Amino acid sequence: MAKDSSFDIVSKVDMPEVTNAIQQAQKELSQRFDFKNSKSSINLEGEKIILVSDDDFKLSNVVDILESKLVKRGVSLRALEYGKSQSAAGDTVKQEVKLVQGIAQEKSKLINKALKDSKIKVVSSIQGEEIRISGKNKDDLQAAIALLRKEDFGIELQFINFR
Repeated sequence: MAKDSSFDIVSKVDMPEVTNAIQQAQKELSQRFDFKNSKSSINLEGEKIILVSDDDFKLSNVVDILESKLVKRGVSLRALEYGKSQSAAGDTVKQEVKLVQGIAQEKSKLINKALKDSKIKVVSSIQGEEIRISGKNKDDLQAAIALLRKEDFGIELQFINFR
């Protein structure tokens, strides 16, 4: 009897890469002439990045610097969820950027629906913040991965534990 093959779909952020990108962005902020004597900073607090700057224009430049460093380190910008910029102490503006980890329940249901509608012979099950896809034929699993890569669910998907 053939054993079922399976893989997991997750959406995770590589935190060491995020930390490295933030350190590089902080270094660039300290060296750039247009940020001289500015109160701009980038800090990582748990799974949130706190951006602070003098005004909205400089804040948008800080966001650009952060995004460029994250892209260079291989972190997807889809994993960032931007909050509203708000006034902070000392004539500054502050913005929180949340790092999205895991697949939300609504997104999981969309992924399951896409797999069912495609008529590929695989079984999907939601397991917390990840999805397990299993099937008898590895070619069906490959087809499922190709389908999910083609679709846009608004989050970055990684395919792990292919067995």
